[in-house]
Amino acid sequence: MTEFCPRLEERLCRYAAVDTQSDEESPSSPSTAIQLNLARMLAEELTRIGAAEVTVTDYGAVLATVPATAEGPVIGMLAHMDTAPAYHAAGVKPRVIRGYNGGEITYPDAPGLVNSPAANPYLGEKLGHDLITASGLTLLGADDKAGVAILMTMAEHLIANPQIPHGKLRIAFTPDEEIGRGVDARLPADLGADFAYTLDGGAVGEIEYESFSADGAKVKVKGVSTHPGTAKGKMVNALHLAAKIIEMLPQATQTPEVVDGREGFWHITNIAGTAAEVEFSIILRDFELDGLTARGALLQQVCAAVAATEPRAEITCTIKPQYRNMRYWLEQDMTPVDLARKACRAEGIEPLSVPIRGGTDGSRLTEMGVPCPNIFTGMQDIHGPLEWVSVQDMEKATQVCLRLVQLAAKPV
Repeated sequence: MTEFCPRLEERLCRYAAVDTQSDEESPSSPSTAIQLNLARMLAEELTRIGAAEVTVTDYGAVLATVPATAEGPVIGMLAHMDTAPAYHAAGVKPRVIRGYNGGEITYPDAPGLVNSPAANPYLGEKLGHDLITASGLTLLGADDKAGVAILMTMAEHLIANPQIPHGKLRIAFTPDEEIGRGVDARLPADLGADFAYTLDGGAVGEIEYESFSADGAKVKVKGVSTHPGTAKGKMVNALHLAAKIIEMLPQATQTPEVVDGREGFWHITNIAGTAAEVEFSIILRDFELDGLTARGALLQQVCAAVAATEPRAEITCTIKPQYRNMRYWLEQDMTPVDLARKACRAEGIEPLSVPIRGGTDGSRLTEMGVPCPNIFTGMQDIHGPLEWVSVQDMEKATQVCLRLVQLAAKPV
C-alpha cells in the first residue's frame, strides 16, 4: 500500500458503516436525522486534524477551512454524506478484498450474487488493487463516502504539511444530494468559494462538467371507492388508471435500462396507494432543456388522456425543477475544468470528460453562481449491492486534489 491508502481504507470503512440514507418524502432538512450522526463524526474529525472554522449548519452540512499557505483563489471541495434511497443502506458491513486476483467477486451474505470483469470491464483493470465492497445485502455507500474520505485525507495532509503552497480551501460535506436537495440556498454564501469541485465521480481521470437537466413529477390519481361486491357502475379503480398512465409512456425507448450516452429518460422511482387513491413519482432527465420540456409535456398529455377516459376520476400531475445541466454555465469559463485537467496530467492521468448521467451538488452550485465541476473517486456499480471502489483509485483522486490546489496557488 502507498502513502494514502491505509487512511483512505480505514476512513471509508468507518464512514460506510454509518447509515445516512436520505428520504425524498421527508420535508425536513436534512431529510433524515441519521445523517447528522455522520455529520457530527466528521466535524469532530476535522477539529482533531486541525481544520479551522468547523461547523455543522442548521441545514445539516459540515463546513471547515484549511487555512491558506499561499495566495490564490478560495476553492471549495465538496462530497455528500447521504446514501441513495434506491437500495438497503442500514447495517452496511464493509469488507476489503486485498490484491484483487481478477476473478469473480462473491458476497458472504448473499449466496449467488456475483460481480465479475465480464459484467464490469473496469473491474478487470484493477488486478492487484485493494477493493472495498459491502456484504451483499446493502449498498456500500462509496457514493459518496469515498469522496468524503478523499477530502478528509487531503485536508489532513495539507494541515500536517504547511510547507505545501495552496490558497484557502473550504471543505463541505453535504446531506441529501441523492434526493436533489444537497445545496441549501444558504450554502453558496456559507461556502464563500470562488469556484469549487465535487468529489462524486467514477472512473479514474473523469473530470465532468456536463450533467443532466432534471425535473421531478408527482402524479396523483383519485378514483371512486366502494365495496367490490356492489361496485358495478360505481367503482373507479385508481390502480388501474395509474397502470394505464405508466403503460402509455414510451418504455421501450426512454427508460434508464435501455438508454445511455446522451439519451435522456423518464423513470418511476416509487408508487403507493390503493384502489381509492394512488400516488407515484417520476424523474425526468435530459441533457437539453427543450428535451426536458418535451418529456414533461408528454407526461402531462398522457395524464390528461387517461383522465378523459374516466371523468369521475381526479388525476393531477405536478412537475418541479430539480437541477440544470452545469455545462450551460461552465462552458462560459472553463478555468476550473482546465485546472482539474492540468492536475490530472501532472499526476500522469489522462483526463476524460463525459456527460454525467445524473447530477451532483455541483449542478446546483454552478447554477447558483459557484462554478463546480466534478472529479472522480473510483466508485463503481453504485446504488446497489454490487457497489465497489478501489482504494488505489481513491488515492489517485487524493493526489489529483493535492496537485490541483498547488497549481491554483499563485507563485510567491
